[in-house]
Amino acid sequence: MSEEYDLDSGPDPATFAAAGPEPSPRPDDPVHAVGIGPGNPEYLTRRGARAIREADVVVGFETVVDFVAGETEADLLTCGYADEGETLDAFARRVAAGDRGTAVLMGDPNHSGYQFVGKVERAVDAPVTVIPGISSLQIAASRARTPMEDTEFVTLHKSGNLNADRDRLVDAVGDRHLLVLPRPFDWMPGDVAELLVESGADPALDALVLERLTHEDERITRTTLGELRASAGGSDRESTPYSDLSVLAVRAEAP
Repeated sequence: MSEEYDLDSGPDPATFAAAGPEPSPRPDDPVHAVGIGPGNPEYLTRRGARAIREADVVVGFETVVDFVAGETEADLLTCGYADEGETLDAFARRVAAGDRGTAVLMGDPNHSGYQFVGKVERAVDAPVTVIPGISSLQIAASRARTPMEDTEFVTLHKSGNLNADRDRLVDAVGDRHLLVLPRPFDWMPGDVAELLVESGADPALDALVLERLTHEDERITRTTLGELRASAGGSDRESTPYSDLSVLAVRAEAP
């Protein structure tokens, strides 16, 4: 069953999920954690689609499950943050009774998804096989032309203390490209830009805010760190010009 935890004092379920290598996958493993990609069904991998299609029960946040509801006849268990533990307990009971279960996450679970993977593993107390997906970060790297080997990736899209993550951004800015997953709505692109400029980054560095990548309403804002910081300080959806489905790219200084 799921456990109570405080993400500021621990234990962090992401640490639980990453405590050791994944056991060797077996065809009869009862639980999968599937990255569904950025939400456009063309970016759902065949392996992920099969795990969703063959499941008896699918669990995930409502906005994620909605993207794959048409891919399966499974029972759909949706949650928000308030009822996440209760929903995962219901999922665990189904798995314990012999059902095949699939948890779905946006993008790729290996990019900002380990907290949910850890919560699933704790709830079901059984092996969970992660099926990677296409991350919006990969799409953003293509759009911004920031090769991953030359880029520092930092996710702020998680609960708990972000001090170490912010330090990584400050240390790398200018020397390496940055790809950042913001946290709605207290660490949005403008807040990251303000942090970097106040820490000494060149305000003229190129910045791109890439929103709803691969969707029909995809939007890319090309600006600079100095201009972007003007949108800092928001606290909700109405106080920021950018979507909660966004990636911030900051290009390194030209060689």
